Amino acid sequence: MSDPTSSPEPEFLLELNDIQAGYGRAAMVLRGLTIKVPPATVVCLVGPNGAGKSTVLKVASGLLAPRSGRIVVNGADVTGQGPQEMLTSGLAHVLQGHSVFREMSVAENVLLGAYTLRDKALIAERVEFVQSLFPIVGERWKQLAGLLSGGQQKQVEFARSLMVSPRVVLLDEPSMGLDPKTTATVFEQVVRMREAGVAVLLVEQNARRALETADIGCVLDLGCVHITGPAPELLADPQLSELYLGGRPAERAPSTDG
Repeated sequence: MSDPTSSPEPEFLLELNDIQAGYGRAAMVLRGLTIKVPPATVVCLVGPNGAGKSTVLKVASGLLAPRSGRIVVNGADVTGQGPQEMLTSGLAHVLQGHSVFREMSVAENVLLGAYTLRDKALIAERVEFVQSLFPIVGERWKQLAGLLSGGQQKQVEFARSLMVSPRVVLLDEPSMGLDPKTTATVFEQVVRMREAGVAVLLVEQNARRALETADIGCVLDLGCVHITGPAPELLADPQLSELYLGGRPAERAPSTDG
């Protein structure tokens, strides 16, 4: 029986509403962008270079303040908050490229994600959870992170991001620099995060592969959402494939990020 005093789950865990954002005095990169991420859902952003995909993640995580618009996380307006506050609100950001500390152990890298936690029992519980979700993390727990392969290091980054029980994880090009086999493994881990109840907002250079994993696709162009819908429908649309996914579906050519 559910607790009658508990708050109902919001329809969306992350909402970016009518966001305008840019860098310095340059022209706006995002121009009235709206994106909404439901619970336990993978939402993928695709589009041409310069569309603003990575900028969306920077705004969502508090690295870049929007000029206007609202950011809502788990039903609360968090517009204008910085990265620390966004993390506390339930949003974690896995940055582009590799961000493990190579001379530190896997354990030390993962536990950095729990630096805001003071409850040792809770930390132990989260360690057990991420090790079950990413078995390689437990298997290599005491090894130097720099000895792991690129795909294994990415799983350490995923595990670190989940130590504070985020509701939403932002992933910026998780397959960058990885071979096809390792890329497939990384996307399997994205699916595992979704199955564990975590929502994911994903930017990925291999747009077609990302849409094959995602539930919802958002096509960005000129700083706003051009088309949004179920990812399988976007993949099956020949016009979208030609314009935004690097060619016809049979060619399976990757797109690049902007």
